[in-house]
Amino acid sequence: MRVLGISAFYHDSAAALIEDGRLVGAAQEERFTRKKHDSGFPQNAVQFCLDRAGLKLADVDYVAFYDKPFLKFERLLETYLAYAPRGFTSFRMAMPLWLKEKLFQKMLLRDEMKRWEPDFDWQKRLLFGEHHQSHAASAFFPSPFEEAAVLTMDGVGEWATTSLGYGRGNSLEMLKELHFPHSLGLLYSAFTYYTGFKVNSGEYKVMGLAPYGEPRFKDLILDKIVDLKEDGTFRLDQSYFDYCAGLRMTNDKFADVFGVKTRKPEEELTQIHMDLAASIQAVTEEIVLRLGRSVRKETGAKNICLAGGVALNCVANGKLLRENVFDNIWVQPAAGDAGGAVGAAYAAYHGFMGQPRKLNGHMDGMAGSYLGPEYTDDEIAERLTAAKAKFTRLDHAQMIDQTAQALADSKAVGWMQGRMEFGPRSLGARSILGDARSPSMQKTLNLKVKYRESFRPFAPAVLREDLGKYFDIKTDSPYMLMVAPVNEDRRRAMTAAEEALFGIDKLNVPRSDIPAVTHVDYSARIQTVHKETNPAFHELLESFKAKTGCSVLVNTSFNVRGEPIVCTPEDAFRCFMGSEIEVLVVGNCLLRKEDQDPALKLDYKNAFELD
Repeated sequence: MRVLGISAFYHDSAAALIEDGRLVGAAQEERFTRKKHDSGFPQNAVQFCLDRAGLKLADVDYVAFYDKPFLKFERLLETYLAYAPRGFTSFRMAMPLWLKEKLFQKMLLRDEMKRWEPDFDWQKRLLFGEHHQSHAASAFFPSPFEEAAVLTMDGVGEWATTSLGYGRGNSLEMLKELHFPHSLGLLYSAFTYYTGFKVNSGEYKVMGLAPYGEPRFKDLILDKIVDLKEDGTFRLDQSYFDYCAGLRMTNDKFADVFGVKTRKPEEELTQIHMDLAASIQAVTEEIVLRLGRSVRKETGAKNICLAGGVALNCVANGKLLRENVFDNIWVQPAAGDAGGAVGAAYAAYHGFMGQPRKLNGHMDGMAGSYLGPEYTDDEIAERLTAAKAKFTRLDHAQMIDQTAQALADSKAVGWMQGRMEFGPRSLGARSILGDARSPSMQKTLNLKVKYRESFRPFAPAVLREDLGKYFDIKTDSPYMLMVAPVNEDRRRAMTAAEEALFGIDKLNVPRSDIPAVTHVDYSARIQTVHKETNPAFHELLESFKAKTGCSVLVNTSFNVRGEPIVCTPEDAFRCFMGSEIEVLVVGNCLLRKEDQDPALKLDYKNAFELD
């Protein structure tokens, strides 16, 4: 039995394929089109999924879409009517697109399916799930739990913004919902907008900026803007926001509360912006913790699964973990809308088709999230040759050894191995790697390789078996979705002068013996590396450990700011030539920057629209 899941037409379009209960492929459309957050129909991602399984669309039993467009349209109309005439300008801009395209998504999907299969029976084989149902299914069904509570939090689906479900075996029941316009995701996005970052892509920057500030506005937010109940439910005072009826997230009343105008993206970040980031992060954590406690009390569940865009807030996830509200927490690695494709497919397979669910007894169903395209060494060599790259083809052992040595020599290394990751994080298949021991590595990678803001932290990739030697966390974190403290014995004592620093001035002070991955609050966004899911990356860390005594590497996504993560060998070579990455390793092919034709160098710093 086979189900193709699709998410599209809002942002982060994706496709996923389930065959006999196993997720065989999943990919985001942006990786193929090279357009960040591509929202178009995921034609390339669908084709990849079919090719990966050796199928044609005719071999698929059902195609499942991740939400219900008519319910979204209903919410849009009701919202505009409730705020009329104030929202007329926004209404006038939105309606033509909805009437021309979005309202008729069923027909769009039908027409796209007919390109693959002219006789596609869309009336019987095209299914629609609700947005939060798709998120919840993406969280529970691939999780390693027989039963669990499921909490989904995002901006908004059709009407729901936060929902609680309970999964057991192959069943998933949705129990409660909080509805638009009261949304934790939209609240966080409002502060993202207000502090000058891009909504739907800059939220993680606010999270990264928060430790540089003090949460001095937390009580003000809870007093004036958010009415938070003990059980974690809340209402937002809509007089401070403009997202229901306007063309911006916040209004002048919102700005007046904090005494500063909305920051423009090009304006300097000041202490007040850092304090605002710290404050909304603190409010988010408080809401998530209260929701978690009430879910545990209401359901009695020992396990919880998380999805929705808010579940990408790894700091809040880490706080929930350390509070020991649940015995186990599992977060869908593609927690945002891309993961809706996985959820739609699972919901159709288990819910609509009634197929049994089989746990493998030791790992989750995402297979490390390595679900995208891969290339053989012959294909890699052929493609790199066509791109005029100069490379050395090594055997596997030589490749591991020479890459580990380059890292030990403090080189920035582009690393492309095996199947591409699904979700927003690079997990050692399409990564830029560096030496975590280097005090200058964070700044070097941010400014010279990634071309992004200097304050943004990098994640450590650590051998799972060595996790406790470095970090205060006792559970797996394979998807870089848990933040935990660096162990006390790894930390460096601050001088009085260093302790007195404020804001961004804290950036250049080494805080541990792995300073490149230790944030200013002594935290780290951890990826545990497992031999079972990524043997090559595990081997590389073992080799680096043998050479240096350290089993931690800096791991950041293989792209520059504004570019999707690389997919193909050609993508990797272009990024290598357009940045100051010094060594590139694709499969068993190793490239050094000094060996390349200087005429192939690219201006990547300005090649992409900044996110």
